[in-house]
Amino acid sequence: MSALRRPYLVPSLLVGLAVFALDRGQKFAQIELAGWRGGEVVRVTDFFDYVLVWNTGVSYGLLDTMPPLVLGLIALVAMTALAIWWWRTPDMLVRFALMLCLGGALSNALDRLLYGAVADFFHFHWQAYSFYIFNIADVAISAGVLLLILDLVGIGRRKQL
Repeated sequence: MSALRRPYLVPSLLVGLAVFALDRGQKFAQIELAGWRGGEVVRVTDFFDYVLVWNTGVSYGLLDTMPPLVLGLIALVAMTALAIWWWRTPDMLVRFALMLCLGGALSNALDRLLYGAVADFFHFHWQAYSFYIFNIADVAISAGVLLLILDLVGIGRRKQL
C-alpha cells in the first residue's frame, strides 16, 4: 500500500510536526530570544508559575542519574517503535495519538542534544505542594497516551456486528 493511501498518514504527520514546531518555538522564544537559563519565575496566579527548570531525567525527573547517552538510546528505541506502530496502524485514533507522542518526544530529545536536559516551563502548585512542571511536548505526549488508553478500552472503535 502506498504511503498516500494509508488512512490519516499525512494529517497525523502534520499534527506531529505542529506539536514539534509549537514546542520548539516556545523554547526558542524563552531560551534563545529572552535569554532564560534556568531558575526564572514569573508568577501568573496563586497556583501557576511560568518558569524554566531543566529536567535531566525523564518524567518527574526519574532516572536523572542515568548517563545522557543511555537516556538518548532509550528515547531512540522508543521513538523507533512508536514510528513503526504509526506507519503500520490503519486506525485513525491510534495514528493521531502516536504522532502526538512522537512530536513531543522528538522535541524533548532535541532538548537533550542541544542543552543536555529538557526545558520545562509550566508549574502548577498549591501552597507548599508542587505539581508536575512540564512543557508543550509533555502535554502532547500525555494527550497521545490518553488517546491510546481510550483506544485500548474500545472508545472510538466501530462496534463489531
